[in-house]
Amino acid sequence: MQASVVVSALEQLLGSIRETLPNVLAGLVFLTIAAVGIKLVMLAVRAVLRRALPGEAPVYRQFIASLVLVFLWFGVGLSFLSIVGLTLVAASLGTATGFLALGVSYALSDMIADAVSGVYLLRDPDFNPGDTVTVKDTTGEVLAIELRKTRFDVDGNVVVRANADIEQQWTKVRAGD
Repeated sequence: MQASVVVSALEQLLGSIRETLPNVLAGLVFLTIAAVGIKLVMLAVRAVLRRALPGEAPVYRQFIASLVLVFLWFGVGLSFLSIVGLTLVAASLGTATGFLALGVSYALSDMIADAVSGVYLLRDPDFNPGDTVTVKDTTGEVLAIELRKTRFDVDGNVVVRANADIEQQWTKVRAGD
């Protein structure tokens, strides 16, 4: 009696493997094609970023490229799950990730605002290191413009301000030497 239960279980297992094997193989082929496609897309993204942000620090281009890469692989992962027959798992992961992203973006909204403002300040031809500017009640020389903050020399002291505060309203007093 035990032998027949084991044989029956093994037959069901092998039958399930036979049914699932074509989907798994299709998924593996999809992953291979997707990997090549992502590599090509990332080459194009990096080329566009080099042209769009030519003089910027490589960290900004790498950050944007990394975001694109994560989104692409996440989409591939969800598609793979759907191909192998785990559609409900893919849908659940997609929904959960959407809620997680919403929460993270809300929690990081100030940091995101500073980063976006930093990109604008870095691209602004009128706001450069060496310039003397007034931001709210502070007048000083711009020492460094970073992704999230800008450093000023104010009477020999280094003052750090968030880029979102600077980008809202600043006045150029004079250009750097």
